[in-house]
Amino acid sequence: MTIANLDFKKINKIYYLIILSIFSFFINQYYGYIGVSPLDNFFSFNLGYDILNGHYPFKDYWTITGPLIGFFQALLFKMFGVSWSSYILQASIFNFIISISTFYVLYKFKLNKEYCFFYSILLSIIAYPSVGTPYVDHQSAYLCIISIYVFILALKTKSKFYWFILPVVLIMAFLTKQSPTGYFILIIAFLSIIYFIFNFNLEKFFSGFLGLIVAGSIFASILIVFEIPFLSFFQQYILYPLSIGGSRTDLLFPLEFTRIILRFKLIHLSLLILLIVSIKGILKGYKYLKSDEFMITLSLISSAFALIIHQLMTINGMFIFFIIPILTGFSHVYFLRYFKSKKYILYLLIFLSLASTVHYWNKYINKRDFIDLSKANIATAIDAKILDKKLNGLKWITLGYMENPKKEISYLKEAMNIIKNDNKVKTIVTDYQFISVAMSLYDNSPNAYWFKHHVYPEKGHKHFAIYKKFFISKLKENKIKVVYTVKPLSGDDDVLDEILNKNCVKKISITKILDSHLLLDCEDLRRK
Repeated sequence: MTIANLDFKKINKIYYLIILSIFSFFINQYYGYIGVSPLDNFFSFNLGYDILNGHYPFKDYWTITGPLIGFFQALLFKMFGVSWSSYILQASIFNFIISISTFYVLYKFKLNKEYCFFYSILLSIIAYPSVGTPYVDHQSAYLCIISIYVFILALKTKSKFYWFILPVVLIMAFLTKQSPTGYFILIIAFLSIIYFIFNFNLEKFFSGFLGLIVAGSIFASILIVFEIPFLSFFQQYILYPLSIGGSRTDLLFPLEFTRIILRFKLIHLSLLILLIVSIKGILKGYKYLKSDEFMITLSLISSAFALIIHQLMTINGMFIFFIIPILTGFSHVYFLRYFKSKKYILYLLIFLSLASTVHYWNKYINKRDFIDLSKANIATAIDAKILDKKLNGLKWITLGYMENPKKEISYLKEAMNIIKNDNKVKTIVTDYQFISVAMSLYDNSPNAYWFKHHVYPEKGHKHFAIYKKFFISKLKENKIKVVYTVKPLSGDDDVLDEILNKNCVKKISITKILDSHLLLDCEDLRRK
């Protein structure tokens, strides 16, 4: 093989990477402009804006959602200005990262670069574009998959660097969302213990420990620099989510064949070769259980089941189908190792990956199913710049007003004018969390977003007293005189109902979608 041939092959790989980078980035930019689910799509928009302006999670508002996505968004707003284009930039960047990471790891496993490109570009089509905007479930899942990539590369390459970076990626995933990260931490911790029992290497172990110390130190520094009380972080991000874990676990049951197998049949089919390889290896004897290959295939299989469990335990739309091109890519790797003579298997893998991508793209991506717009006529959407120039280019259409988005915009403009013209110190409660950003003010909201039980405790919950005290303290601290509620709220009816006594609030219905709650002089609200 000549030097010229080697150079050509290198250029050829770079060519694929350039195309993949551009495509994975811009396909999400395209879908990020189509349609809106107020609760899901605006949460991180407002969060990034609040952090940019010095208002931080756990300290200034209650949240059970990871802070990392908000801090990253604040950085992007700082660099590129506050706009919808710079907002969806975060999702596009992570769509690029998961796509390029998949190409890289498959290439490390000696898969032909054309196939690396094939599986990676299919992934980019059905990953972040399903929602289009920054979203904690998507982003934490991608970081979890990247942690699996790092783990299997640590096994395959024997490099200490991967052991160092592994805890860093896992902590980033955890600070994006606790679940599914918790499952992946258990998977990787269990397999790492087995690995070090049989292959103990002090340098690798120390590298992993050093990575954990570095990641922990960075997190501690963030708490200190932004003056976020650790107790508030612990109560909101650890204790309360653990307390509602039981109700989410109930969503796993009943363990029916239809729910577990048939619903996710394409995922199960995509990991079939990995299962066969693992089972055949186990049958060969005990030694296989401590081999790198077994731990690699087991980590990939476990990842698929962890994501299935996570999907069943969430109240979100389907999004984990992105793992199919990843699993078929690794199945291809092990096909070449064990089933190379059976060409039909390769054809089936390619067909499965391509057909599933086309299916999920049509059902969930193109029809905007994740944001509940599968039955909407996108052609009737309106450019959201009519609400504010920061939303320029966003095709505004929501589930509640699919037939008449103009009416919704009219209601919103009327409500925003009323709120803007009121000089009293105010709190804004709404799923439309672009409102305070559009008016360039802080909404003084005691919550990052609104969804009773799933985001904050309801009356009777063991942590309700902590939440109520936090909520009232923010009303007092910010000297709030009136609370405006812009309806509808997807996850609550009246956020003050369980917090304040009736003699503390005077409720007035102003418009079809706007209520005001004047805060009166009462014992609950008196500063002590």
